[in-house]
Amino acid sequence: MQDEIIRYENAGISFGSKKILSNFTLCIPKGKKILMKGKSGTGKSTLFKILLGFKTLSEGSVYYRGKSLNPQVAWQVRKEVAYVSQDTDLGEGPVKDLLEEVRSYRPNREKIAPEKLQILMRELELEKDILEKDFETLSGGEKQRIGILIALLLEREIFLLDEVTSALDAGLKKKVADQFLKHNNWTLFVISHDTEWERDGIEIVTIGNSKSD
Repeated sequence: MQDEIIRYENAGISFGSKKILSNFTLCIPKGKKILMKGKSGTGKSTLFKILLGFKTLSEGSVYYRGKSLNPQVAWQVRKEVAYVSQDTDLGEGPVKDLLEEVRSYRPNREKIAPEKLQILMRELELEKDILEKDFETLSGGEKQRIGILIALLLEREIFLLDEVTSALDAGLKKKVADQFLKHNNWTLFVISHDTEWERDGIEIVTIGNSKSD
């Protein structure tokens, strides 16, 4: 497919002898927005980790930009794709130091401008004093918003978002969804149970039947 970004082909996931996903096929072209839903334990997060090269399929194939996944392609994925997980863990230390560490990488230096940081912090309802706080002392919702903030600052156009609004109130859930969905050229692969993501322009994919995590 033209401008294909991500493709899973007859993908299967097993944990030991237990098969939790089989024959999963999905193609995500550039600019497509996908919302993946399903009960806990059905392999949703694992599909993200496979694309990032952290786990492997038990069967089937996964492709990125038309190339079969291997260690080199997985490295390309990690350079080009913004991945934000439910439990954002950026390490220890003041938030401003963590942001500066991200900015220290050469490709990011021009992206994290003070003006842009201030605008996004306002939109995500983050107070300025949070920059002085130790990341480990933040609430779950604050940690999620810092992860989202960094993803937006890096200006990547492909996003893997795993339950990134789960700890936010309804108003913030909508604001975050709005931030990502307003860009027609962005490719989104979202895992969420939040209805704020369910709107025109996003395709819902439901997988699995598992009842346990």
